[in-house]
Amino acid sequence: DKDEMVIEYVGEICREEVGDMRDDLAIEQGKSTYMFRLDESTIVDAMFKGNESRFINHSCEPNCYSKVVTIENVKHIIMFAMRDIEEDDEITYDYKLPIEDVKIPCHCGANQ
Repeated sequence: DKDEMVIEYVGEICREEVGDMRDDLAIEQGKSTYMFRLDESTIVDAMFKGNESRFINHSCEPNCYSKVVTIENVKHIIMFAMRDIEEDDEITYDYKLPIEDVKIPCHCGANQ
């Protein structure tokens, strides 16, 4: 249902510098990365210690949004439904990638 929690994005918590090194190594090895920024200096790396949330795809017209929620002084990345989601709908959210010199083409199929 709209505004309900869908899933928590979980993984190994690491500093931004460690995340950058892991990202570079994964690219060199031709592997995918599953990183999500928790705050200004912290990354959640779901490559080896994640759950199904790491496979949620990007969409320019997503059905979920992410929000950092603090529970008992611990930050969590939670995905919430933007609308009612039907049983067979793919779960998606906007990755909100930073603006880069070379724009990564989006193939999500949205009208935007």
